[in-house]
Amino acid sequence: MAAQKINEAHEHIAAAEKCLKTSLTKWKPDYDSAASEYGKAAVCFKNAKQYDQAKDAYLKEADNHTDNKALFHAAKAIEQAGMMLKEQKKMPEAIQYIEKACMMYMENGTPDTAAMALDRAGKLIEPINLDKAVDLYQKAAGVFENEDRLRQSAELLGKASRLLVRLKRLDDAAVAIQKEKNMYKDIENYPMCFKKTTAQVLIHLHRGDFVAADKCVREGYSLPGYSTSEDVVAMETLLQGYDEQDEDKVHRICNSPLLKYMDNDYAKLAIALRVPGGGVKKKKAAAAPQGGDSGEPGPAEEEDYEGEGGLC
Repeated sequence: MAAQKINEAHEHIAAAEKCLKTSLTKWKPDYDSAASEYGKAAVCFKNAKQYDQAKDAYLKEADNHTDNKALFHAAKAIEQAGMMLKEQKKMPEAIQYIEKACMMYMENGTPDTAAMALDRAGKLIEPINLDKAVDLYQKAAGVFENEDRLRQSAELLGKASRLLVRLKRLDDAAVAIQKEKNMYKDIENYPMCFKKTTAQVLIHLHRGDFVAADKCVREGYSLPGYSTSEDVVAMETLLQGYDEQDEDKVHRICNSPLLKYMDNDYAKLAIALRVPGGGVKKKKAAAAPQGGDSGEPGPAEEEDYEGEGGLC
């Protein structure tokens, strides 16, 4: 089966080369037909799992589409060449081809297709290079933003924000999530603004910036419905517990369903949150005095300090 497909591919290549030949009666190469034949050859090579040859055929298809001034189809072929490199586990090279295709989509006046290709590229590279995935998601978000497609832009910024948290680039994450939240505010998706405010608070507390965390909650009161939401109750309680070094209160909020069922990267931030200085647990219930009127406190009266890190 594979041999048959390879032979078929070579037949298409021969046909493509014939389309490009000129003569006394044929002054101009037939780029359109040649591109079609190279595309068919690429598919045959791909089906035969000859990915390197398939890549070369796709690139020749792209060259002929470019000569024929069909930029969109040229970009599609280059993107497919990138996918052949992906099949060979050559991810950095694959992403380079996809980014090149995106530039051609933009030049062709089809930015939506460019943004979607960048999104796909981000998903491909994410398992092996989070930094590059962030870059691709942010580029895709920028393209959608320029087209006033704020919902799609916000979703892609959300992907970037979560990866920045995973990378522990919290300063960058704080900037990205603020932009994401502003977009949700512009399209009046206020419940998502509430969730992003909660994520902001967690990020800022991990950055050690209590003032910024408190400011996010204060600003949240300008959002319709926030003042009566469960989100604001949880965040006010969390900030109070954090400020008072009340380990129990912080632990209770961080392990509440509201935070535990956030996106995984933010849920991990909640679970890992530590109150300053290791925190203080509440006093245990007082026991009956031991030792008469000596004035010495019994064991149950002593404050119980958790070791470094606290519970939450």
